[in-house]
Amino acid sequence: MGGFHSVPNDQRYRELAEKTGFSLEQIGNLHHRFKQLSHNGNTLRRDDFSKIPDLACNPIRFEIIEAFFDKRNFNAHGEGSVEEIGFEEFITIMSYFRPPSLHMSEEQREKLRRVKLRFLFNMHDTDNDGTITLQEYRHVVEELLSRSGALGRETAKGIADAAMLEVASISMGHMEPDEFYEGITFEHFLKILKGIEIESKMHIRFLNVDTTILCK
Repeated sequence: MGGFHSVPNDQRYRELAEKTGFSLEQIGNLHHRFKQLSHNGNTLRRDDFSKIPDLACNPIRFEIIEAFFDKRNFNAHGEGSVEEIGFEEFITIMSYFRPPSLHMSEEQREKLRRVKLRFLFNMHDTDNDGTITLQEYRHVVEELLSRSGALGRETAKGIADAAMLEVASISMGHMEPDEFYEGITFEHFLKILKGIEIESKMHIRFLNVDTTILCK
């Protein structure tokens, strides 16, 4: 995967800059981080991510790590996952965490927002069936709440169930008691998050690279 078997040349940097929106300097910095993570190798595996201190205490670190190996995030028609990634896949995923540029047009910003929300949707749609089910949604909420130390697992489960019903009412409208809510589709996901400015809040610290500064 990826195709980087040595330090990328300027032409490859330019191609990646056009694809991801990162500057040549930022791509160089990320390539250096990639080499640190891979111990100067050409690919990364899940185990390489599990040792990152900044991710160790993140309650959804599993979903973040899996996102780097999800084919849907490399290609709109991708399916399944891979066991290892190269630098191109690595920087593609990192670009989802890059805040929008201050110089973007409204059209560009809206396109970026949709791309980022699709990435977030994929993170929650763990079985790749096109919907975020109650079980998938509940898992993420439970992890976030129970790991905070303030709530037990059962309390977190109850809150997650209630939150999912609220989401169902927003995305589907009134539901009869005997109706079954299958889950959130991507279009429902867009509807739920309409008006919520989320694209600039998607950032992580990654081996001393803070993605909030990668927006020149």
